[in-house]
Amino acid sequence: TDPVSLPRLGCGSMGGLLALPPGQGPHQVGCTDVMVGHTRQGLFLRLFYPCLPRAGAAEPLWIPRSEYCGGLADVTLGRRWCSALLSIAIGSCKVPVSWNGPLKPRSSGYPLIIFSHGLGTFRTLYSSICTELASWGVVVAALEHRDHSAATTYFCTAEAGREEWIPFQRVPQGQKEFYFRNKQVHLRAQECVRALRLFQDIAGGRSVPNLLHQGWDLSVLKDNLDLTKVAVMGHSFGGVTAVLALVKEPSFRCAVGLDAWMFPLENLLYPEVPKPVLFINTEKFQTPESVAKMKRLSSRNNQTRIVTMLGTVHEDQTDFAFLPGKLFTLIFGRRGTLDPHKALAITSRAALAFLQRHLKLEEGFGQWDELLEGVGDSVVPDAPFGRSHL
Repeated sequence: TDPVSLPRLGCGSMGGLLALPPGQGPHQVGCTDVMVGHTRQGLFLRLFYPCLPRAGAAEPLWIPRSEYCGGLADVTLGRRWCSALLSIAIGSCKVPVSWNGPLKPRSSGYPLIIFSHGLGTFRTLYSSICTELASWGVVVAALEHRDHSAATTYFCTAEAGREEWIPFQRVPQGQKEFYFRNKQVHLRAQECVRALRLFQDIAGGRSVPNLLHQGWDLSVLKDNLDLTKVAVMGHSFGGVTAVLALVKEPSFRCAVGLDAWMFPLENLLYPEVPKPVLFINTEKFQTPESVAKMKRLSSRNNQTRIVTMLGTVHEDQTDFAFLPGKLFTLIFGRRGTLDPHKALAITSRAALAFLQRHLKLEEGFGQWDELLEGVGDSVVPDAPFGRSHL
């Protein structure tokens, strides 16, 4: 049998509580972490890419270090003391990808997606969507933002082995949320542009040292990326980050916003968004104001699409969707009624159809074109409105 099609659980023999699905596309998926630069102006990202099969390949932890459990407990539960409980519940879960697996060469080069995470999350919490896209022949660089919007993150200073951690920051008292978040969204979009520059440097043959010494040589990407085919994508705060990145960087050909939180973007910028955006919304998150902003973009660009997945909540577009129901409900409240595997399939197929259209990919993703028009039993054009929560 084909080993790719065998169902594998994402938690290995430890049994943990989270089973992330392996990619359903034709490629096996590899994964590595990349950190460049000794200051917070550097970059930190997790790379998902098509890889060669390798017997006995190790799988990376979903929560890479215990510090992230502390950050998550603080952000989602408002209780740092829950960190140990979270660690026991999900600390042993693995991502069903090959850690540092060898890149599968492709002479025509892979398209590239820069992925931006949501508020209070970090680079690994979108492993299911990143793995799925990579399994269809895309390289995905999942950033970890350093604007104080990640649950926590760090950089390595030039002193040997010293790490400086950047905690999550709530809106300071007395400060208007819009101004605080607007400053962050500009920093985040700038990081997306810097990530693209990093890959342009690698493609140009520049040696880029990875401070994390993974034993995975970034120069293997040199002849295996097609940097005329680059998109930017993100969830929630990352969704609006992707929209702003289109304004800042002409090389991004299109953007995909998963339940984009449109609030932090200043109105002046809407007329400036030059390229098409695919908005894939969940049923319970968006407000009329937010969708009105999306519609301003679609009225300017007739290739922009807005679809809503029925039976989904905001967190269904993260890996948390694959937590058992009781644990999900305990942390986030009500969960969606749509099966998370189906939601992931719809999201990834709509995104791939959109990327094929606007990056001029020569794949068969056009078979899913009707999802872009909201055709399907769980997808509708535009949006019913639920309650807004972040």
